Amino acid sequence: MVSTATTQATIPADRFILRPLRRSDAGLIAHYCADLRVAEGTRTIPHPFPPGAAEAMVDRALAPDRTEDAWALDGTAHGQDELIGLVTLTRMDRGQSEVSYWISPAYWKTGLATEAVGALVAANPHDARHLFAAVFQNAPGSARVLTNCGFDYLGDAEAWCPARNAVLPTWTYMMKLAG
Repeated sequence: MVSTATTQATIPADRFILRPLRRSDAGLIAHYCADLRVAEGTRTIPHPFPPGAAEAMVDRALAPDRTEDAWALDGTAHGQDELIGLVTLTRMDRGQSEVSYWISPAYWKTGLATEAVGALVAANPHDARHLFAAVFQNAPGSARVLTNCGFDYLGDAEAWCPARNAVLPTWTYMMKLAG
């Protein structure tokens, strides 16, 4: 893995900003990650969500040697919640990064996930040449987020879901960026 962590930029979107995590986000992260509906859609969130896991997540996001950058979807400037969800970008090798995201269930089917991924792609803070993403096959809405943002279907795979304690089929997507 390549580690070139730097200070993260704040990325504007129409209905929120993507901003780096801060320690005060841990409470809302713990609240949302404890929701089985959020956890079972990810490859990283266990269920039940353990005490201290949100603080550890924020610590990793703030570490100077991190390989993953995380942004909070912060809607306070637009009369929404301070933390609507998270979007992450993990550095890989050869100019590649992987996108992942989750949104609070209260904001599902509102287009906010598409807006967040789209803003991240447009900003391309890792200067990546290729972006990848994978979603569980039982989450067609998550797949639509990616295709709506210009990702192309690459193929099927499998991934571990800690919240379900199972290996599940995934769809993998890729986007080639200029450069």
